[in-house]
Amino acid sequence: MNEIWDVVNSLAKKLDSHFQQSDELRWTVQALKLQEEAGEVAEAVIGALGANPRKGYSHDWDDVRKETCDVALSALVMLARMGGDPRWFFEEHVRAVAERTIAAVPAGDHE
Repeated sequence: MNEIWDVVNSLAKKLDSHFQQSDELRWTVQALKLQEEAGEVAEAVIGALGANPRKGYSHDWDDVRKETCDVALSALVMLARMGGDPRWFFEEHVRAVAERTIAAVPAGDHE
């Protein structure tokens, strides 16, 4: 897992060195990049379903998986660009979500 965070932090540093604007502007651009990647997931799903009559079956479900990975990576890079310890913040958030989700499951349904 450290390897993933090494890549995430390296990407964040490279992007920050390339686009030297205010923190808020860099974060805004990264949020827009995240939205762009989410749109690519939608495009891939439409293509995998053949739902666009002009393009037909232009993608497959592996394309959807790859685009989904791009969304996840872009989100982690955004966390890294926002400063602090992105790994700690992400892991704490996952723990909180897991606790809420598991707590919401009625007893006996955990199996």
